[in-house]
Amino acid sequence: MQTEGVAAAYDRWAPVYDMVFGKVFTTGRSESIAAAEKIGGRVLEVGVGTGISLPQYSRETRLVGVDIADAMLDKARERKARLGLDNVEQIAVMDAEALTFPDDSFDVVVAQYVVTAVPNPEAALDEFARVVRPGGEIVITTRIGAGDGLRGRIEKALMPITSRLGWRTEFPWSRYEAWVARNGTVELAEHRPLPPLGHFSLVRYRKKPA
Repeated sequence: MQTEGVAAAYDRWAPVYDMVFGKVFTTGRSESIAAAEKIGGRVLEVGVGTGISLPQYSRETRLVGVDIADAMLDKARERKARLGLDNVEQIAVMDAEALTFPDDSFDVVVAQYVVTAVPNPEAALDEFARVVRPGGEIVITTRIGAGDGLRGRIEKALMPITSRLGWRTEFPWSRYEAWVARNGTVELAEHRPLPPLGHFSLVRYRKKPA
């Protein structure tokens, strides 16, 4: 997977993204927003896409949304204007692996179905940890790959196809564990499957005090 290819894939998805994925990801969106708002303050949503989740936040939450696909963000900008979402401070094209914000800029980083859609997931996770303040949280909704066994082999076999569509099927929990051990600035706060069938999970990391 390459950044340019991911951006192009999601630019192609832009006209139909809400229709295709809106209902599929409803539970994950609601759960991640609820988790973020327990912390509150200033929230960065990485991979904000069409901005479908923006109206679900309370108006007291200050929001910044970034995405690699500008065509998706055109939809987010239109939604912000149409709904009068004055709590949305900024919507910008930005690479999740190279965020331009200073360290400790946000109370929460939300990444809904993003980690498996970037070329270098650990680099993106490092950036999330960098820009969230100590005591703040990284809230992720994601599909966890099987790793081993038949399902794992199927996921690896599908990678050439799904990567062209803009996401990877193969990303086991062991990679998250290895990232936490290497990064050293965060600790796992929660990991639970999401209903109805547990195909996706909510994962929360808390940044350790400085």
